[in-house]
Amino acid sequence: MPAKSKAQQQAAGAALAAKRGERDPKTLKGAALEMYKTMSEEQLEHYAGTKTKELPKKVKKAQEGTVVRARDLVLEGLGE
Repeated sequence: MPAKSKAQQQAAGAALAAKRGERDPKTLKGAALEMYKTMSEEQLEHYAGTKTKELPKKVKKAQEGTVVRARDLVLEGLGE
């Protein structure tokens, strides 16, 4: 499943860099930290590799009208 928003793609990129040792995991916050803890490197590559040209900055839930955080989208995509 590709990233659904630019925010999700960017969070995945930060988490992937931490998994590979290119970034200190202590600097991660929010969605990126949650993704780092719960996703494999292969899953992060899939999300981080999504082209962002056509993606919205954020995604909204239609029925609630509230902004969904990138972490919530990831957990939803993982079936949690």
